[in-house]
Amino acid sequence: MQNEKAKINLLSFKGNNKILHLSWFAFFTSFFVWFNHAPLMAFIRDDIGLTKQEVATILILNVALTIPARVLIGMFVDRFGPRLIYSLLLFISALLCFGFALADSFETLALFRFLLGFSGAGFVIGIRLISEWFPVKTVGLAEGIYGGWGNFGSAAAAMILPGVALAIGGEDGWRYAVAITGIIALIYAFIFYHNARNTPKGATYFKPKKSGAMEISTVGDFFLYMIMKMPLFLALALLTWKLSPANLNMLSDNVCVGIYIGLLIAFAYQLYHIYEVNKIVFGKGVEEIQQYSFKQVALLSLAYMVTFGSELAVVSILPIYFMDIFNLSAVHAGFIAASFAFMNLLARPIGGLFSDKIGRKKILLVLLVGVSIGYFIMSQIDPSWPIALAVVSTMFCSFFVQAGEGAVFATVPLIKRRMTGQISGMVGAYGNVGAVCLLTLYSFVRVEIFFIFIAVSSIILTLLIAIFMSEPKGHMAEVQDDGTIELIKVS
Repeated sequence: MQNEKAKINLLSFKGNNKILHLSWFAFFTSFFVWFNHAPLMAFIRDDIGLTKQEVATILILNVALTIPARVLIGMFVDRFGPRLIYSLLLFISALLCFGFALADSFETLALFRFLLGFSGAGFVIGIRLISEWFPVKTVGLAEGIYGGWGNFGSAAAAMILPGVALAIGGEDGWRYAVAITGIIALIYAFIFYHNARNTPKGATYFKPKKSGAMEISTVGDFFLYMIMKMPLFLALALLTWKLSPANLNMLSDNVCVGIYIGLLIAFAYQLYHIYEVNKIVFGKGVEEIQQYSFKQVALLSLAYMVTFGSELAVVSILPIYFMDIFNLSAVHAGFIAASFAFMNLLARPIGGLFSDKIGRKKILLVLLVGVSIGYFIMSQIDPSWPIALAVVSTMFCSFFVQAGEGAVFATVPLIKRRMTGQISGMVGAYGNVGAVCLLTLYSFVRVEIFFIFIAVSSIILTLLIAIFMSEPKGHMAEVQDDGTIELIKVS
């Protein structure tokens, strides 16, 4: 059982604080690998001879596989525990990273970039792990530190890797820079497995009663769950369309049709599992003490779609965008672009802390309004702006984006403990759905329209959350193996 007085001491490397440090660095490493390409795209483009559309395709592919991967990883975490799954994810990511470093054609680059989307699924693992070690009064801050400091891996990649590539020199400098990130992931996979533990001593690691789909509580939630599954498959269909002869002509018509059919079959199979796991709701129903509101999951998924989805898209485009708009070198553009992700160090923890102290719904509403204002300001940036003002505007926007992400995952662990991995997987996957959609939009419209679209989307979502979201209250119940009920505080 958690210690209700457990405190966060960042100078301590014992107990729950040790787990927090192990977790955020695992997440940092997975993001360092996942976004090792973005600040090096100028080098890669020149070395391989990529077109603008091929660059855009690689950026989209990088976030595509993470959609199903986060859902699957969430299920694996709930079933097998964070310690094993995080270690395996880092190990596999390292191998894929080496493959990308050795690529010598667009097709090979695209394949390994697509597969490296698997690395982005690491985030949901730590959400479950942190929720096991920290009580309700500090879980928002702990999740914020985990998410914020880990997410800084993308900023570290932007700041460090161009310099590493230039220091090594030659046309293969970017390859060595990418390979180094893989070596780090490989080493840390073993460190994490040796030191991490799934729960505090004496605590129960609750697992879902059924596998294959999330358990829901009511008939209404059943149909809402089915609806919320659709965008996960539609985003992959959108990516296929982007690669079809109608656009980039990277896949043949026959291959695209095969993918569409495969997605349709996979969706139908998923719906079958949803029914098999939850057909009880059409009969005797779920005991009241075991019920939870899936509406919360849906709203948080949409919130993460706007916040983290936009962060993924913006982090992907900013280095090359600043190079072009201000005529900067790759190193300077990387440092400026890193200002967007740099705010993760403070913004996510602040979003989580304020959620713990003031209220999760209230803070999320305030932050989403800030997201809208921030992106509207970014839509006004042009070559006449002083670079310093562009950086300040980028950091202002990113603060609200990442604090919003912290607020989202300050609520996720308080919905249903035994399914925290699956809930995190769905919410996290929606972040990648947002990234795929936004990067696709970016390939068709001017950058200012791209930013304005995100701003308007954030305002619409703010209204939905104001009307439909509920503040977590009381306790959530979980059943021990011996049948006894454990109540876990959520307020």
